[in-house]
Amino acid sequence: MNTWIRLAVVATTALGLTSTGVAAAQDYAPITISPEQVKKLCEERAPKVEERITRLTTRINGGADVPGSTAWLRAQAQKAREAGNTARAERLERRLERRDAQSTRLGDAQRRVDKFQAEHCGAR
Repeated sequence: MNTWIRLAVVATTALGLTSTGVAAAQDYAPITISPEQVKKLCEERAPKVEERITRLTTRINGGADVPGSTAWLRAQAQKAREAGNTARAERLERRLERRDAQSTRLGDAQRRVDKFQAEHCGAR
C-alpha cells in the first residue's frame, strides 16, 4: 500500500510543479507547459490521481473487515498479541503509527490537485 501512496504523492507533486510554473530552485528558468499539456493534465491525469487518492483514503478509513485499514491493522495486532506473536504485533503497530502521516500526505495531495484544477481546469 505504501507504493500506491508514494505514486499518488509523486503524481500530485508533478501536478503541483507544473501548476506553479516554477522549478524548485530559484536558479532555474520558469517551467511553462502548452495548452495541450494543461488539457491533458486536466482531462486525463488529474481524475486518475483523484480516484487513486479517494481509493486509498477509503481503504485507510475502512472498517475492520477491510485489509490494510487502520481498524484492520489494530485488530490484527490485537490477535497477534493474544496469540503470543509479539514480533508481528509490533510490526503491525508500527504500520499503524505511519497511517496518520499517510492520511496527512493524501490530504495534502488532494489539496494540490484541487488547487491545480481550480487554477487551470475551471474554465473548461
